Amino acid sequence: METLNYKVLEGTGYNGYILKDAPVKVMQFGEGNFLRAFVDYFYDIANEKAGYNGKVKLVQPISNFPQMADWINEQEGLYTLYLRGSEKGQKVDAKRVISCVSDCVCPYIDGKWDEVLELARSADLETIVSNTTEAGIAYTQGDSQFDQVPPNSFPAKLTRVLFERYKAFNGAADKGLTILSCELIDNNGKELLKCVNQYIEQWGLEDGFKKYVNEDCTFCGSLVDRIVPGRIRDEKEVAELEQKHGYTDPLLDVGEVFGVWVIEGDEKLNDVLPFKKAGLSDKVFVVPDMSPYKKRKVRILNGAHTGFVLGAYLAGENIVRDCMHDDVIKGFMNKMLYEEVIPTLPLDKDDLLKFAAAVSDRFNNPFVNHELMSISLNSTSKWKARNMPSFLEYIKEQGKLPVCLTMSLAAYIAFYSNDIQELTDAGLICRRPAGNEYTVSDDRWVLEFYYEHRDASAAELVHEVLTNKKMWDQDLTGIEGLEKAVTEDLEKIRREGAKAAYAGCL
Repeated sequence: METLNYKVLEGTGYNGYILKDAPVKVMQFGEGNFLRAFVDYFYDIANEKAGYNGKVKLVQPISNFPQMADWINEQEGLYTLYLRGSEKGQKVDAKRVISCVSDCVCPYIDGKWDEVLELARSADLETIVSNTTEAGIAYTQGDSQFDQVPPNSFPAKLTRVLFERYKAFNGAADKGLTILSCELIDNNGKELLKCVNQYIEQWGLEDGFKKYVNEDCTFCGSLVDRIVPGRIRDEKEVAELEQKHGYTDPLLDVGEVFGVWVIEGDEKLNDVLPFKKAGLSDKVFVVPDMSPYKKRKVRILNGAHTGFVLGAYLAGENIVRDCMHDDVIKGFMNKMLYEEVIPTLPLDKDDLLKFAAAVSDRFNNPFVNHELMSISLNSTSKWKARNMPSFLEYIKEQGKLPVCLTMSLAAYIAFYSNDIQELTDAGLICRRPAGNEYTVSDDRWVLEFYYEHRDASAAELVHEVLTNKKMWDQDLTGIEGLEKAVTEDLEKIRREGAKAAYAGCL
């Protein structure tokens, strides 16, 4: 069976939207599954729905897998994307062949960095998108020379690209680019601009270029939200899809149907970016401040995970989807979200309710087996970042303890201390009520703390946890009634089981 390309696709009789030829308007640093299932999907929709007529050229930000560029180029940028999940309780399994990608370049191969700089000089180029992992936005001393081919870090590469463009158009203000940073760090756009300015200083580049970067180019932070499992690992399913498609596709990508891209910037960006014109305003939108949306994601989506999964695991569940079919666990999660988390958030309540409803759909995804143990990693810092802000805000506003969030704190302690067996290099070995062992993974000092207190009573352990300022940056026993409530909750989990304890909150 032949590999996907335009000729092969035409031969299969595919009748979906395809754009074969268009100018490259987007340079994208990153060629992985996430960007191809998220950013490139939205640009593909913009081509179809808004007549954007633009291609995306992919640039590999690191040199570890140059074959990826070969695969993409052999398929002429085409790949199959499946968006799978649940929407309003209905199963969704939507296929689309993405045609907005022109090609991919690995700048670490001789002569290929020139190809990147050539695109920088193109009058058609409008936007640069990046997702180079959390470590990608960093100023490094290894890029000491302006003419290094290519520079090591992504910000150094970006600085060279912008300088090439600045020179090509004699610093024309209307040739400034929009830079959309998708890395998962706070203030990603501002941090990227900060790094670029450091390279401008280090390399002694002219003041006019610094003005061009800071005034004529637009660095936007953004918040991305879509789970992308990527490739299908079931060989039988792959073979069935190849038979159905009429081609093989090593680049086939899979993402969940839910997807939201919040871009921080001036509303005028809607005239530059094609997404609003494409009718994607509920999925890709520009806001002056994205921090409330980050807070929404962290406290509702991530906070729900950390808030219920540890107790659910002790109750015998193993994957998220099954928890959504248990009335007690789902009821506990919903009460926590709708009565204790959402009331503390500074966004439109209808928006928050829709987001929370989407979370239930996402957790019920029939295509993703999201293991509770994978979510349990580093739950100490996760509870502090995801759940504590809602917990403290609720107490401040309501003047009382939130029942479910308080129970989730007790469930966290129970998970880290349930029938401790030993401390190994792999982690803290505990045993759940069903009898099987599980490994708690966290910072070493956290694991050592729980191991040292393995023989403590519930009251003693709760006191030591709540007074541990290294864990929480404060002594939580100062919150009226908390120590007593958490102790009672922990004792109930140990005596009656986590599910009965959750039911008691309802």
